[in-house]
Amino acid sequence: MAERLLIIAQPQDWEIDLPGATVIAPRDYLSGASLPAGRHTRMLNLCRSYRYLSEGYYCSLLAEARGHRVIPSVRTTQDLSRKSIYLLGLEGIDLGRALAGVKGDEYSLDIAFGHCAVQGFHEIARQVFTALPAPLLRVSFRRQGHWRIEGVSAPAIQTLDEAGRHLLHEGLARYLARPPRAPRPRSARYDLAILHNPDESMPPSDRRALRAFARAGRAAGLNVDLIEPKDYGRLAEYDALFIRETTHIVHHTYRFARKALAEGMVVIDHPDDILRCANKVYLAELMRAHGIPMPRTLILGRGDLARIETDIGYPVVLKVPEGSFSSGVFRADDRAQMEDRARALLRESDLILAQEYLYTPFDWRIGILNRQPLYACQYLMSKHHWQIVDYSKGKTREGGSIGVPLQDTPHEVIQTALRVANLIGDGLYGVDLKQVDGRVVVIEVNDNPSIESGVEDAVLGEKLYEAIAQDFRRRLDALRGR
Repeated sequence: MAERLLIIAQPQDWEIDLPGATVIAPRDYLSGASLPAGRHTRMLNLCRSYRYLSEGYYCSLLAEARGHRVIPSVRTTQDLSRKSIYLLGLEGIDLGRALAGVKGDEYSLDIAFGHCAVQGFHEIARQVFTALPAPLLRVSFRRQGHWRIEGVSAPAIQTLDEAGRHLLHEGLARYLARPPRAPRPRSARYDLAILHNPDESMPPSDRRALRAFARAGRAAGLNVDLIEPKDYGRLAEYDALFIRETTHIVHHTYRFARKALAEGMVVIDHPDDILRCANKVYLAELMRAHGIPMPRTLILGRGDLARIETDIGYPVVLKVPEGSFSSGVFRADDRAQMEDRARALLRESDLILAQEYLYTPFDWRIGILNRQPLYACQYLMSKHHWQIVDYSKGKTREGGSIGVPLQDTPHEVIQTALRVANLIGDGLYGVDLKQVDGRVVVIEVNDNPSIESGVEDAVLGEKLYEAIAQDFRRRLDALRGR
């Protein structure tokens, strides 16, 4: 069972008994007297203030040094002091429904460990606590045409009225009632979190693949937990993060990657990889600058559509900069289709891509890990369609796949994939290429490549998962100086 510590400025004033929790004063914690050792101690810092160099700040700082899992972390305390930083993590929270009945243009909400006392605001409370894991938060909202979050602060518990103290006690009791993570097996040196979303319709890894990752992780000395988007507040409990959910920039996957990096964790996908690979405009310009072969490509704004006919011709492929699994990609066979599709895409983005149409019965996918080829696969086009995934009939249809041993894969395909992937970084990438009349061109680079049972692992089997797990172990050992 994990030890639970509550740091309270005046322990004798604490009014309720919480089974399994030890209440101590900040000075006792800072002195280090009679403290449990090890990473399975959960410490809740309820000091009067978290300002820089205060007792509250030092309690969180020393908790991290001692390997205690602390809320709030030092990073959270510092984020709370910078509005421009914490508001980034709160983007995308839907405020309209909860605040629809509020009269006036200002509103305030107290949140204790993700719990609030106001009906209809529980989801907002959960999301705010997920983004800013702190014991007590006060969120202010302002209406200027529409509701937005004006600010977030961490009030001292000594300033709470009776209702506020009841909220804190209830929120704390609910939080402590959550079962702690099981201790790491003795054979495991590190903790790896795999982020997945059970509700995702086309996840990058299916359940069998996730189980294979867990087995490979254990063999590599990693204790593997599958976590979900709701587990953002627990992320700092781990040493590494592996994202197995489709990534986007304005999305919780990017926030997970950013937070993992900020916490000093090993993370795949690295947030820079998400930024670079998510936008096809960036990739096109990167490949152009470095002479990487690709289909004839134009980056177009609203006034540039005429260039399609002079520079590429028909049929032409139009792409929104961000898309995955063939979504946001359209073919136009004439000017009317082109203008209709292009104008629709330009309502989503100020820039779009136009590429020459190159039909092949399959695309190559080369998996790259740590600047080395890992696997090769042929993705077949969907039946009677020009893409791997066909969305045109109202439901999703996919083509098949063929795993190919690396030694049987054309040398130029592998080398071209390595050239472009190495411009991105040293993470895990899936490079899509076409081979037309001896010409090899790059279609895109995926920071979050699919790894599904029976598809990408068709040749290597369990060894594919083992290679990725061992790479996490290598990175963690290097980070810890082992």
